[in-house]
Amino acid sequence: MKQLKQLNAVLLFFFLISGSIFANVRLPKLISNGMVLERNVKVNIWGWADPSEKIVITLDGKNYSIIANDKGDWKLVLPPHQAGGPFIMTITAKNRLQINNILFGDIWLCSGQSNMELPVSRVKTLYESEIRKANNPNIRSFTVPQKYNFKSSEIDFDGGSWQEVNPVSVLDFSAAAYFFANELYTKYKVPIGLINSSLGGSPAQAWISEEGLKSFPNYLNEAYKWRDDDLIRDTEALDRNISKTWYAEADHNDAGHQLQNWKSAELNDSNWISMNVPGYWYETPIGNVNGVVWFRKEFNISKENSGKTAFLNLSRIVDADSVFINGKFIGNTTYQYPPRWYNVPANVLIEGKNVIVVRVVNNSGKGGFVLDKPYELTVGNKIIDLKGVWKIKLGYKISALPSQTFIRWKPMGLYNAMIAPLLNYNIKGAIWYQGESNTGDSKEYSSLLSTLINDWRSHFRQKNLPFLYVQLPNFMEAKLQPSESNWALLRESQLKTLSVPNTGMAVTIDAGEWNDIHPLNKKIIGQRLAKLAEQIVYKNKKVFASAPQYKSMKIVGNTIELTFSKSANLLTSIEKKDLNCFAIAGADKKFVWAKAEIKGNKIVVWNDNIQQPIAVRYAWADNPNGANLIDTEGNFVSPFRTDSW
Repeated sequence: MKQLKQLNAVLLFFFLISGSIFANVRLPKLISNGMVLERNVKVNIWGWADPSEKIVITLDGKNYSIIANDKGDWKLVLPPHQAGGPFIMTITAKNRLQINNILFGDIWLCSGQSNMELPVSRVKTLYESEIRKANNPNIRSFTVPQKYNFKSSEIDFDGGSWQEVNPVSVLDFSAAAYFFANELYTKYKVPIGLINSSLGGSPAQAWISEEGLKSFPNYLNEAYKWRDDDLIRDTEALDRNISKTWYAEADHNDAGHQLQNWKSAELNDSNWISMNVPGYWYETPIGNVNGVVWFRKEFNISKENSGKTAFLNLSRIVDADSVFINGKFIGNTTYQYPPRWYNVPANVLIEGKNVIVVRVVNNSGKGGFVLDKPYELTVGNKIIDLKGVWKIKLGYKISALPSQTFIRWKPMGLYNAMIAPLLNYNIKGAIWYQGESNTGDSKEYSSLLSTLINDWRSHFRQKNLPFLYVQLPNFMEAKLQPSESNWALLRESQLKTLSVPNTGMAVTIDAGEWNDIHPLNKKIIGQRLAKLAEQIVYKNKKVFASAPQYKSMKIVGNTIELTFSKSANLLTSIEKKDLNCFAIAGADKKFVWAKAEIKGNKIVVWNDNIQQPIAVRYAWADNPNGANLIDTEGNFVSPFRTDSW
């Protein structure tokens, strides 16, 4: 036995010094079962092996070979292949790998922040029938693991796999990307591969390489700062400790837990104050405080519906909630953005009086139930409206939770970990939904986005890589009078980015929700991006995806005449109604609402009280509610201004 161990040790040493123990060829996560490869172009297959090892790839009855370099890296370029499949690929060296179920089609990189990341599961109530019918192996998605790296570009992902569309898997697809892919597949019947590389809250600078950030030294220096592992560890530990301490204090001191069980259906809440839901408790005697507030409401259930399962829709609550019905825990959500959709199990609802209790924890800002959203319980065929008067009581008041340092959003980090490993993979183009996190410096965004586009084109080695993006939709409360707006400024920056060749912008000022930064109607987003792709990428001459753009102005008496770029489509308005959201200013540079009239493909704007106008703005607001200028194809005209104040 001792001699056998010695022999094994000798053999192990031999393998180590010869390198043979590392002989197995290794592939990146993208090169795996179910992958979609770009059609009609040369495609890269790459990986790692022993130095100078020969690798043979077999695909569609043909063999291709390559010799690994002295570091063991190899990349083989396959000739163009028409759309179709499925195919099997084998990679043979000292070992043999087989990749199954390969399609050739169109690959789209889908990136940005939360509105691109947002999965179909978050919008499922809008598209239940479509989700049930979602069975299409020709649409596939690879979700890139969320990670950052400030030190170097990574060569592979920690995980990830290709998933085909079915009613279960589609719930994890990016909603905007799925509807984009479904629209294109329905039209062209070409397999579509989506690579979802997105992260909620991320600013544009997080997705730009070190080289690209050289023209933004402030961002580059910030990225270098976070190369310090000790700084990252200490910062994250401090944030965790602050958050843990805050929530522990709130939980420990919450009167609803400590004095008596406020979730109980039998609790006497006659001394609680009343509040209308939806709404925020800062408008009640509780005041503008942070901490824990309990909500209670009674509702009735018929004998017919007692004991049945039910669906509870509490839409959006700021920030976290725990829900109980008749004292039984139903579910909880830990932060403000996801919709509160809870399944109520059987035998929870009883005949007659029932009590719903919601414990809300708010760590900053205004706490409560977001306005203009549904709050209801569906049981059987009956919908019980839960809006109206609730009883509320303060559980514990605490100072606001200090803001965290979101290291994952720092410049360059996401590019290195979530884009760099993709660069060998051939793609058709990119779709981008981002900008909300850059509204603090909106004027800079055009330079940032242009840099990002050119940076990606350089590193993907596709100088004309199509780049299609979503202009920010309408959001926040509509203002009664014309006003300044960072969101309007960012939309202007997005509009300016169209000067970069082979780009397209989907105008969505009608597709948002004033009270939700994550509007649910992602189908219209996907459709408009797909329409841009048809025109710009698929060269469909019958598709006109963009409305005319503002070009110039001319003062004519007490009016301003606006000229627009030439287009196959003429300007009009929704249902041919009077134009809204135009504002005009005189010498005092104060904008007031104006009248506007379409004359041919020009627009004349005026206000009877301004005799010497100098500038016009259209849809210039966070939420340009009622903006209705479109073209005859139904494309919305982008917000614009004639001034540059």
